[in-house]
Amino acid sequence: MAFKIEDIFEEAGVPGVVAGIGALVLAPILIPAVAKIGKPVAKAAIKTGILFYEKTKGAIAEAGEVFEDMVAEAQAELADEESKKAFLSAEPSDSP
Repeated sequence: MAFKIEDIFEEAGVPGVVAGIGALVLAPILIPAVAKIGKPVAKAAIKTGILFYEKTKGAIAEAGEVFEDMVAEAQAELADEESKKAFLSAEPSDSP
């Protein structure tokens, strides 16, 4: 089965072929224009991403410090409760 130009017209139709030829003709013009517009947009998106990362990194570090403080406070309270229990169980009982 050989490649035939008629097959393209039958499968894609005349509008499809015209659109394909138009895309081939306009591609050398549109690609540089889109690249020229796209580069500043991409650069702005990257800058925004970097700023967001920096702010998020600081917020996460601060949240980690708060969490560590809460864990330390909870451990101190548990240790205090354990020492009170040990002290109370070590006292001699008054009843014979």
